[in-house]
Amino acid sequence: MKPSSIPIRNLGEDDKPREKALTQGIRALSDAELVAIIFGGGLPGMSVVDMARSILLDCGGRVDNLARLSMNELMSKYKGVGPAKAVSLAAAFELGRRNSLQAALRDDPQIRSSKDVVHLMSPLLAPLEYEEFWVLMLSRSNRVTFKRCVSQGGTAATLVDIKLILKRALDCLAEGIILVHNHPSGNPTPSTQDDNLTKRIKDGATMLDIRLFDHVIIARTNSYSYADEGRL
Repeated sequence: MKPSSIPIRNLGEDDKPREKALTQGIRALSDAELVAIIFGGGLPGMSVVDMARSILLDCGGRVDNLARLSMNELMSKYKGVGPAKAVSLAAAFELGRRNSLQAALRDDPQIRSSKDVVHLMSPLLAPLEYEEFWVLMLSRSNRVTFKRCVSQGGTAATLVDIKLILKRALDCLAEGIILVHNHPSGNPTPSTQDDNLTKRIKDGATMLDIRLFDHVIIARTNSYSYADEGRL
């Protein structure tokens, strides 16, 4: 008879992450145990905790590498990960990203340097496998009053409508703006297209008496700031 998969309820007492979370708190759980709770059940002959450990090991032991995998990649790479598990894991990561961004924006954060921009936007942009282009609207005191994703693209580029950016800045009565986008390749160095786009947006904003404070490019573990490099 083919062995059945081992759900959490049938694990040994030391391997029950739900019970551990209830008695010790959710922060006491390892990364594998957290993934196991999301999955709920393992493989034939393999507990869900061991399955989660194996997947994380394949991702270099890094949760951020796991978060970058699409649902299709999860299902094709790992035996036992079907639509339900893949969607549940993707939903958990997306909820975490949204929480990080909303928590950072909750008190109208003040931008004092490019590091503040990276701290604010990196949780949202660094894990993505495609490009997103965002605009932060700033008040006179350099506080973020509004943020908007203005474009989503592929793995190497995204199309940006300059008129739309400037219109939204005017609608928000922004004193200044900061451009932010990500490079999924992990290399934050700006491209020629990035340079040209930055100049065009700066020229348009200047005509409207709106200051372009910075354009920050976020990669997986590092970043690039036009302002820090003296290019604005």
